[in-house]
Amino acid sequence: MTTPHLIYFSDPMCSWCYGFSPVVDDIRRAFGRALPMRVVMGGLRPGTEKPMTEEAKLEIADHWTHVHEATGLPFNGAGMSRPGFIYDTDPAARAVVVARRDGEEMAAAFLGRTQRAFYAEGRDVTQADTLAEIAEELGLDREPFLEAWGTDEAKQETWRDYAISQRAGVTGFPTLVAGPNADGVYGVVTRGFAPGEQVVSILREWLERIAA
Repeated sequence: MTTPHLIYFSDPMCSWCYGFSPVVDDIRRAFGRALPMRVVMGGLRPGTEKPMTEEAKLEIADHWTHVHEATGLPFNGAGMSRPGFIYDTDPAARAVVVARRDGEEMAAAFLGRTQRAFYAEGRDVTQADTLAEIAEELGLDREPFLEAWGTDEAKQETWRDYAISQRAGVTGFPTLVAGPNADGVYGVVTRGFAPGEQVVSILREWLERIAA
């Protein structure tokens, strides 16, 4: 893609990315399809195998408090509180990657819906059934989605996203990158959470400089 666009490095089980989801909506309202956004999975905790300890759950909940204070978004810890919960972000990330095959807008919608399911509704988005329900809510066919989600091809595609994130030097999420400019260069719009009005203002100025 050579026209100006955004690359959004994110994770469906990253609390600050959930906090950033209204900012993504602000960007879409401000620019629509004139500024396309590609969603790339960053790989927050892929492949985790050990269940969370109660201490770890309390630590995570403390992070959630900070996100709530900054954004006002609701949190429901039911999805994480069940016994034996494993904070493996790969299943949900892979679901976003499979949804992305239906277009970048679907990927962004699936990402935001999965974040809301986990953080606001207390649903366990590490489980195939939950992810399939989200797919159905967004108009995707359940069985083809689940079949694609379970393939080695989808797993490899998702891990390629993680590799892209690492090669790009992304060390935290959310990270939003814009480019290319007239010289073909990409630049960071924000590393970490930033308010919607700030991000939209930065993008407007950037587009004006490109147009000039």
